[in-house]
Amino acid sequence: MTANPMFEVRSDTVRNLVRIRYLGHVTAAGMKACRAQVETQLSAMRAGFTVLTDLSGLESMDLDCVGHLTKIMDLSRAKGVGTVVRVIPDPSKDIGFKILSIIHYRRGVKIITCDTLAAAERALKAPAK
Repeated sequence: MTANPMFEVRSDTVRNLVRIRYLGHVTAAGMKACRAQVETQLSAMRAGFTVLTDLSGLESMDLDCVGHLTKIMDLSRAKGVGTVVRVIPDPSKDIGFKILSIIHYRRGVKIITCDTLAAAERALKAPAK
């Protein structure tokens, strides 16, 4: 990775969880690299997996990231994502996740939005309803 990474992608196969964390200013090139890493991580997930997206370190994201972002959503849906947990501490930095989710996840995917990572971690531990 570079000295100033734009993202981190980690997976936990035991918890069936993919974590995506965006940092600083994210460019289309950075999002393309992120998409490639997410695609690799998704291969180890089982249907019903969870994606945790953390925007707490995000400063801004270029508009031309949308294509790569929606591809990540489409790949996740195709693999069988069950829950998406998002950390969005500042609602003005939602950058369209809410509207893109309606189009790219459709029904059946549970979306949870939290304002802190601690709240997101609690949501991950909460029993399924």
